[in-house]
Amino acid sequence: MTTADYWARQRVIITAGAGGIGRSIAEAMLGLGAKVWICDIAEAALEEARNALPGIKTMVCDVADPDACNAFVQAAADDMGGLDILVNNAGIPGPAAPVENISTEDWTRCFAVNVNGQFFMARAAIPHLKKNQGGSIVCMASVAGKYAFGLRSPYAASKAAVISLARALSVELGPDQIRVNAIAPGVVAGDRIRRVFTDRATTRGISYDEMAAIALRAVSMKTMVEPEEIAALVVYLTGPSGRPISGQVMQICGGLEYTE
Repeated sequence: MTTADYWARQRVIITAGAGGIGRSIAEAMLGLGAKVWICDIAEAALEEARNALPGIKTMVCDVADPDACNAFVQAAADDMGGLDILVNNAGIPGPAAPVENISTEDWTRCFAVNVNGQFFMARAAIPHLKKNQGGSIVCMASVAGKYAFGLRSPYAASKAAVISLARALSVELGPDQIRVNAIAPGVVAGDRIRRVFTDRATTRGISYDEMAAIALRAVSMKTMVEPEEIAALVVYLTGPSGRPISGQVMQICGGLEYTE
């Protein structure tokens, strides 16, 4: 089977696919010929994606709602005739504050989206993947799940849980030839990191530029990661060349080895 034939047969769902990393992944897979469904909570962004990306299918879905996850996966699988790839991309940054200043609601919401959402989507998708005796799940984690991230404890803890979930799923699903990997991006260029840096700068009482310099000081290449670069890694892991790769945490961070 050629690479083109492979991608023409792939049926993909991507959470939070209307913008940022998810949008880049959707564009990459559509460009390869795959059938792609995306979900998001932003209706306007989904409409824009439909207009910009011919062939894409969309649905509003809050991944923290298990019934919404079940409905999204079922609708996509029914439309595409099955499912081959799940990209668990949805996540929120959570609060940027000392632990004693973090509300129960903010902590709970961060885990509801970042961890529960990935669990709900995987639970709904796995029966469809097992029917194929093969497939792939990518869980979007973060370097925050591997290193100490002060003032971001809900986010860091949730992403550590995502890494653990991906590893557990890789063991469970290996006999069914379903590969499961986590991707741990570093500092990713875009609107989201600008919001995070702004919040952290305010909490620390420093400027935005000072906060950005601190974040990149720990990156050996001194540069942010582009969403398109993360999309390329997802394509590799879910493509034919990535068939024997499972249970891994793939860092894409420009050489980040510690945090401050």
